[in-house]
Amino acid sequence: MERIFNRNRQIGNKGEDKASLFLISLGYDILDTNYRHRRSEIDIIAIKDGTIHFVEVKTRSDNRYGNPEEAVTNKKIESIMSVADHYVHENNWEGNIQFDAISVLMGKEIRIDHFEDIS
Repeated sequence: MERIFNRNRQIGNKGEDKASLFLISLGYDILDTNYRHRRSEIDIIAIKDGTIHFVEVKTRSDNRYGNPEEAVTNKKIESIMSVADHYVHENNWEGNIQFDAISVLMGKEIRIDHFEDIS
């Protein structure tokens, strides 16, 4: 069981790295990764054009259990919003914010899909 968890964590870490590089290629600046507050976490916090984007990354090695983005539930979005609220207050941010998701499918070819404004 520990091996499966470690393998899933490795796949998740690779997906987050790919997502960060993807965002950078689109002109985003990465402000933070794996930002934690209490028991919740935001995978990537990035900024572009004066808007901070709080990004949830879901990665799968294949889609036999569905596409990665299907794992971004309403409960997960609420959790991200709560952590984002803490980040905004902690950093005295008064500008625009947005909640995004990035799906990374790491099969024979890597597929990255960016879902903007998921809230």
